[in-house]
Amino acid sequence: MPDNNEEILEQLQMVIEQTYKVEEEYKTLRSSYDHLQDTIKNLIEFLPNALWVLFENGDVFTQNSRALEQAQLLEVMDLSRSDYEINFEECSFLIKTSHYKDKVLISATDITEQKRKENLATMGQMAAHLSHEIRNPIGSISLLTSTLMKRVKLENKPIVLEIQKSVYRIERIIKATLMFSKGVRAVKSPLNWSDLKEDIETSIAYYSYSKEIRFELAEGDFEINGDIDLLSMLFSNFIFNAIDAIEEDEHEEGLVEISYSEDENFHIFKVYDSGVAIGNKAALFEAFKSTKEKGNGLGLVLSQQIAHAHGGEVSLLDGDQKCFEIKLGKS
Repeated sequence: MPDNNEEILEQLQMVIEQTYKVEEEYKTLRSSYDHLQDTIKNLIEFLPNALWVLFENGDVFTQNSRALEQAQLLEVMDLSRSDYEINFEECSFLIKTSHYKDKVLISATDITEQKRKENLATMGQMAAHLSHEIRNPIGSISLLTSTLMKRVKLENKPIVLEIQKSVYRIERIIKATLMFSKGVRAVKSPLNWSDLKEDIETSIAYYSYSKEIRFELAEGDFEINGDIDLLSMLFSNFIFNAIDAIEEDEHEEGLVEISYSEDENFHIFKVYDSGVAIGNKAALFEAFKSTKEKGNGLGLVLSQQIAHAHGGEVSLLDGDQKCFEIKLGKS
């Protein structure tokens, strides 16, 4: 009997020791599992796209914070497809799915900016091609209307003048489109504000509008180191936008004002108009998106590029008045 008791005690001791050993192994295994889980969570959190791991029934096993932010996107996905694009709330996503055992891995990459650039490049190429095709016939029409102006009866000259203004507008669109497709390159030389102002006033004379608009351009004269053709386009773009805004306004009169100041590094111009307020400020400097009824959406984009080519920038100032600030570098 004592031998049996000793044997039982030894066996019990072995069971206890084995239990402790299993428990330690379990703790080690559990620690390794938790570490692996944390590693996986950190890994999927590090990824730039939204990521879901689902059970086959559609329940979420794990997901990263980007997936939580795009939770509604999961509701419109087609889990039977493996590689496709989807549009959701004005954004584009590339969806990829993969199956492993009883889990479904889904990633959603935001490709909105990539698609925008692709569309922009395509639109730019198409616009440039059309501009090249239109350029020659428009040049012929411009030449013929100039000849017609010299020969037409006095009472018909206003009609020819309106044709010239329309042709001038088309020529501006062609020039802007080709410049956008090729890129802005400034050939700088010293020029006087008075010469640039004269170019701007000539452009205004060729622009059609129906209301009484007063133009107050900065007085005095000063020297700018710049490309007169590009700067003339920059200021004309702002003035034409101002004219269009006044045309849309309920009042029959309007004001367009360009003021000037300077500091150590910049020539600073402020452009104010009394026309309607800007609707979508987010689209101001985005190509082919116009904030007005008539426009190709290139004016402000090119103006910003021209300012950059002159060591400056263009910005919309905060405040009750609609006012743009144009900075041009002095160097």
